[in-house]
Amino acid sequence: MLTYPHINPVAVSIGPLRIHWYGIMYLIGFVGAWWLARHRARRPGSTWNPLEIDDLIFYCAIGVILGGRLGWCLFYGHDVIAENWLNVFHIWDGGMSFHGGMTGVLLACIVFARVKHKNAADVLDFVAPLPGIGLFFGRLGNFINGELWGKPTDLPWGFGVPNAQGVLISSHPSQLYEATLEGLVLFLVLLWFTSKPRPRLAPTGMFLLLYGCGRFVVEWVRLPDANIGYLVGDWLTMGMLLTTPMIVIGAAFMIYAYRRKVPTGNLRSVTT
Repeated sequence: MLTYPHINPVAVSIGPLRIHWYGIMYLIGFVGAWWLARHRARRPGSTWNPLEIDDLIFYCAIGVILGGRLGWCLFYGHDVIAENWLNVFHIWDGGMSFHGGMTGVLLACIVFARVKHKNAADVLDFVAPLPGIGLFFGRLGNFINGELWGKPTDLPWGFGVPNAQGVLISSHPSQLYEATLEGLVLFLVLLWFTSKPRPRLAPTGMFLLLYGCGRFVVEWVRLPDANIGYLVGDWLTMGMLLTTPMIVIGAAFMIYAYRRKVPTGNLRSVTT
């Protein structure tokens, strides 16, 4: 059993100002996504320019923060908000829903596409490899906060987590599993997949399919939020319920994309 390092969630404290590691992780994710998007916009034949990238990341950042927090309040944080409605603004304490954040980014991309006169599917395809960076660092933020632990385990990489009686129980580090599957693996696969021209909606479908499968797998060992518990029996979690449609829609998008083979609008003069 490994010893949890108990990292102070506050990275820097200057008087009343406190900068949390969780917020820093989100900042790293946004900066990394911006850099990668700018790099990809410089590819030969790209239909994107640097100023559009700056606007896109701004739109997506607003979508992630608002959607992620509102989604968490809607799906997971009822008791926290009921205790004090101002807690809805305490993002630094953790409590961001991926599914809410994804919905926020979806809406942000649609609005961006309308404003910039782009095809919404092309915008989503361009964005597809970017979230993996933020997901990786966001899950590391969960680990630093000491939240989202998994079920008890006898595996040698389990971390000692105190139960309600204060007894250390070796538990799955499900945050690190998610950082690996939903972050690093997702990012690398999408980075490779989008390095070549793909039919319209194929990158979006690949993102939904990979994230959905990775999250569904981890949910088997991740403990559900205490205020919600299991939805059915001792196995169905809210994460599974919200993730299953992603797998279905992602697979449908992939089939549709490769049957229709509509060329991407993110590159000029491309055949797929």
